[in-house]
Amino acid sequence: MEITWLGHGTFQFRLPTGEVILMDPWTDGNPSYPAGHEISRLDVICITHGHFDHIHDAVPLAKKFSPQVVAIYETCQWLESKGAANTLPMNKGGSQQVGPVTFTMTHAVHSCGILDEGRIVYGGEACGYVLRLADGRGLYFAGDTNVFSDMRLIAELYRPELAFLPIGDLFTMGPREAAAACRLLQAQRVVPMHFGTFPPLTGTPDQFSALIADLPGTQVWPLIPGRPVTW
Repeated sequence: MEITWLGHGTFQFRLPTGEVILMDPWTDGNPSYPAGHEISRLDVICITHGHFDHIHDAVPLAKKFSPQVVAIYETCQWLESKGAANTLPMNKGGSQQVGPVTFTMTHAVHSCGILDEGRIVYGGEACGYVLRLADGRGLYFAGDTNVFSDMRLIAELYRPELAFLPIGDLFTMGPREAAAACRLLQAQRVVPMHFGTFPPLTGTPDQFSALIADLPGTQVWPLIPGRPVTW
């Protein structure tokens, strides 16, 4: 699978079969979005929660590409009210097959209000996902969250080899909490996200790496926006 970080909490996954999954789409106005990157195909949009920096471009991209849209039930209802079609609502603990990938919705410790014409509307709850690929490998996309003890259950139930964790602090966990999450998850690789976009998001991959230096089974995998890597 080809992974491209598009800045902040937005990632593009291109499967070996060609399908493209976009996680938490924020492209327009994202300070970390790679210049010149163009989304030319989109099969699935997956949303962890309704904050603007994770859902901002879901509706225009849904209207342009008509992808399937995975989100918690209430967020799907809001997206439909704005003109998005092909929504696939689900809730925590549930799984569904979307193309060649199985999406399982997990817990997250965060809020989920959606800014809608100057007011905050209920968007359900924030969540994360485990994606099970056709070859059997699993990845855990935490979304915005603090560390929580049930990450140990995520490790026990789904055994993800790759995890995506926020490290920026202030609105999500910082490096210290992300290091604790690594000890619970026991993933082989961890991609840091949701840091450096704005000055208050002060956590860094170097700080994060130093805090798990004694955890030899887990490697921090910092990515560069716009530069694809293969996993």
